[in-house]
Amino acid sequence: MSTSSTSPAAAGTSLERRYTDRLEQYADRCPLAVDVVLVLALMGCATLGSHLTLPGAEPPGQDRAALLLLGVSCLALLKHRSHPRTAVAVTAVCTVIVVALGYLLTPLLLAPLMAALYWLATQTDRRTTRVHGVTTMAAMMVAAGFSGSMGHVSPLLRTIGPFLWLLLPLAAGTMTRLRRAYLKAVQARAEHAERTREEEARLRVTEERMRIAHELHDVVAHHLALANAQAGTAAHLALTSPEQTKKILTDLTGTTSSALRELKATLGLLRHNDDRHSAPLEPSPGLARLPELVSACASAGLTVTVSTEGEPRPLSPGVDLTAFRIVQEALTNVTKHTAAEAAHVRLAYSGSRLLITVTNDGPAATRGPEGAPSRGFGVMGMRERAHSIGGELRAGPRPEGGFEVTTALPLQPSSAVAEESKTP
Repeated sequence: MSTSSTSPAAAGTSLERRYTDRLEQYADRCPLAVDVVLVLALMGCATLGSHLTLPGAEPPGQDRAALLLLGVSCLALLKHRSHPRTAVAVTAVCTVIVVALGYLLTPLLLAPLMAALYWLATQTDRRTTRVHGVTTMAAMMVAAGFSGSMGHVSPLLRTIGPFLWLLLPLAAGTMTRLRRAYLKAVQARAEHAERTREEEARLRVTEERMRIAHELHDVVAHHLALANAQAGTAAHLALTSPEQTKKILTDLTGTTSSALRELKATLGLLRHNDDRHSAPLEPSPGLARLPELVSACASAGLTVTVSTEGEPRPLSPGVDLTAFRIVQEALTNVTKHTAAEAAHVRLAYSGSRLLITVTNDGPAATRGPEGAPSRGFGVMGMRERAHSIGGELRAGPRPEGGFEVTTALPLQPSSAVAEESKTP
């Protein structure tokens, strides 16, 4: 068991930072009130500083002029938010004149000028702060060097004091400006990260909706097309071939049952959670179900032959599902949109890719979308499925007649797309 403690120095720094943040927040809400209070406090400090002298030295005797100049410099500070450069210039000129009149140069007398330099450093860029700060410090060092109030003090002490006193607000203002810029950058990064998370969530939802739409289209369109073809064939043969009609109706029952099972599996995936007591999901369909698909097409009046070239190799679940769905959709289009009585499926294992070709040699029906694929979503869905795992697909009429769908799929897609393609 471990405990954490905060040192007194860290606690003091945290408390000081908290009060500083509160003061800045209040200053943002009521800037004029804060400025008036600060200016009055600075005026009091400057007035008190004008009455300080070295031991044995006589006061300058220019109190009215000094108070007027200090008052002007403090009033100029009221414009430090909108005109920080002007406030520094006016305050510096007034302070230099007061020092030239013989008043002792002390931090209290320099309080208005130090405040002006601090606000300049917090509101302007580094170059502006450097130019105005160096100019002001040089002017004060020259004024202190020729001031009669410190005649017995060495020139080094006369000049080093104002330099250090005026350097302090410049450093403090620069640190405040950098801290504000850092906090602003952190806030901007946090807002950007939040927007990125929301956009990524919306993108994932869109992709999931597209996958579900593809699955529902493949399941519903394929089985309904087969059921429609089987029912039409059974109605045509009902009087002339009762036995064949009975067989077709039996196959129709199997087609509808298969459609219900796949639809249930697809919808069950949406309700599936991590509960170990929930019902297990059915495996994704793959090329192993091609014989079942061929049999269903045969009962609908379409003879399908399958040939394999090369040595069959294991496919990843995503590629296996995509290959089966493309063959299923291509055969569904043949059943729905052409007058062909036969189709051929060729599977070729070549290198690291699986080439699938589905062809038929029948004339296209007048309502078929093969000649104009933009009317339906079958070809577009097959192409999107192939692209989702890094494959390619081409579909179009053959020169010798009929229609052909050709796709090339990788045997093992990249890990990024493999996870997205496992949804049955």
